[in-house]
Amino acid sequence: MNYLKDLEQIININSFTKNQNGVNMVSKQMSIWLEELGFDNHCHERSHIGNHHLYTSPKTDGIKILLLGHNDTVFPKGKFENYSEDSEWIYGPGVCDMKGGNIVALQALRNIYAKNNKIENIDFLLVSDEETGSDDSKLLSSSLAKDYDVCFVFEAAGENLEVVTGRKGVGTFTIDIEGKASHAGVRYTEGINANLEAAHKLTELTKLTNLEIGTTVNVGKIEGGIGANTISPSAKLLLELRYTQNSERDRLLKALEEITNNSYVKETKATLSGLIQRDVMEANKAQSELIKKIEALSNTKILTEQRGGVSDANIIASKGVTTIDGFGPFGDGDHTVKERALKSSFIQRIDLMTTILEHHQTLKKF
Repeated sequence: MNYLKDLEQIININSFTKNQNGVNMVSKQMSIWLEELGFDNHCHERSHIGNHHLYTSPKTDGIKILLLGHNDTVFPKGKFENYSEDSEWIYGPGVCDMKGGNIVALQALRNIYAKNNKIENIDFLLVSDEETGSDDSKLLSSSLAKDYDVCFVFEAAGENLEVVTGRKGVGTFTIDIEGKASHAGVRYTEGINANLEAAHKLTELTKLTNLEIGTTVNVGKIEGGIGANTISPSAKLLLELRYTQNSERDRLLKALEEITNNSYVKETKATLSGLIQRDVMEANKAQSELIKKIEALSNTKILTEQRGGVSDANIIASKGVTTIDGFGPFGDGDHTVKERALKSSFIQRIDLMTTILEHHQTLKKF
């Protein structure tokens, strides 16, 4: 399992999203390994974050595959670093989210290159800002999506090695509310209470939640007012939407506009800002058919699951590309100092992806 030595090498490089130099150091090492397999390295340089890299192979007729991962992790220097392992588990930042997944993809590519001495119709995109919402890279990912028929994403597998066929869409928004300050004791009626308006809006926003179909609206932060003796002249609500269907996205966005524009407290004014960060990834027939083909190829039952969390799979799937996530190793504790990945799951995932890509290289289809 020499690939674990490779994993150790990149785990020991801190690649917190805002550590531009560290992210680029990981990218440099991944580039060395992928260029050894004949990939051309297209670097999308950035001045404020790490660079994004698209590794491309020669193209022929047939299905075009995109492998997708990210090089950044969540902890700054000194917080959670270094690689360790025992008989069952590997520990360290990114072992399952998702340097471990990147190594699964790399080793599968090495396996098919060793057999065929070439790789065709497979590209590998590694971005640098997934852990902070892909605010920069999502434009690149979206523009590239049209070039591919299938995308495999290497976020962590489920506990029973499930792949991921659905992820919620997510959006973050701010409502700024303007009222009018006045003395709460002497001129109470002259004030326009922005905090009271915020309370009404919070109640209406919360009513949009529908747990039965996985829709949640969370007002996670409230700011407002000056002090106890002043009618509040301003308030702010920071909120998040999550949804499992495109129809729910449309309903939420319409309602959000209506709640913002409706003055529950007379003469208050409100403005809305924010965006959908990643649109929903919905399970679909094309996914199901591809999974059945993979089951036949691998003689393995492929379990599936849908997750509330998002990944860059959302971006590619929203462009109509048949996308399956969760091809990384199984792990837990991601985004905590207890992050770990199960050694045996690396073997399963590498074998599975090697089978998939070998079949594709032979026939250029599924």
